[in-house]
Amino acid sequence: MTAPPRAVDAHHHVWDLAVRDQDWITGEALAPLRRDFTLADLEPEARANGVDATVLVQTVTVAEETPELLALAAGSDLVAGVVGWSDLTAPGLADTLAALRELPGGDRLVGLRHQVQGESDPQWLLRDDVLRGLAAVADAGLVYDLVVLPHQLPAAARAAARLPGLTFVLDHAGKPPVASGTTRPWADDLRGLAALPNTVCKLSGLVTEADVHRWTADTLRPYADTVLDAFGPGRLMFGSDWPVCRLAATYTQVVDTARTLTDGLSDTEREAVFATTAERVYGLR
Repeated sequence: MTAPPRAVDAHHHVWDLAVRDQDWITGEALAPLRRDFTLADLEPEARANGVDATVLVQTVTVAEETPELLALAAGSDLVAGVVGWSDLTAPGLADTLAALRELPGGDRLVGLRHQVQGESDPQWLLRDDVLRGLAAVADAGLVYDLVVLPHQLPAAARAAARLPGLTFVLDHAGKPPVASGTTRPWADDLRGLAALPNTVCKLSGLVTEADVHRWTADTLRPYADTVLDAFGPGRLMFGSDWPVCRLAATYTQVVDTARTLTDGLSDTEREAVFATTAERVYGLR
């Protein structure tokens, strides 16, 4: 299967453990990720699969990481956008975002993300201080990436409804329970979010929500079909979730599987999933 003629990888990470520990990499299952993963590691795999632009996404809730990611982007002709982290609840968030834009690579800051999946309060996104921060993200012309668990999707939908001027990008399709083979209530709550016009979804992360040793494209298809039906190709974007995907699949396998899962689309629709949705939503140049 050949790679798409033009592709954007809208979701990947890098880290250098000598610079900063990734404290979420714990336990035997994640042990293969406890090493450095750099742009130099990613680039040959991306290029071999027709990917000529990427979005680099934060991994830790540490303010110093975002300037580092922007600097990496400034020195790369592959990274077209950065989704960073900043404290949404901080009173000076608007000033912080303005300062980030003045840094090397600051023109590639396209969005923010917070590990909402790690918040114990299922209504965290609806807190007044969080909503104020999200409004500041919108005022800065950035988007907000949602990394949530299925039970947090209703709150995400309510937050998106409260802030129609902010585009919310759902990472990893809301982490559906692929390994269990069930689709509900995830599918119903996903459709509730997708009903809002200021929401977009990433076709990413499904391989690591499945049984990482026994998944197939057919295993993932019910979830991919649900996402395609709910959001449509114009609000869906491909992401590899490299290097986390390596727990279940190579970069090439992830790209090929995404192409298989979109095999019923027209050429224009597939181009949306693999390139134009990400370019439009993130304002990639």
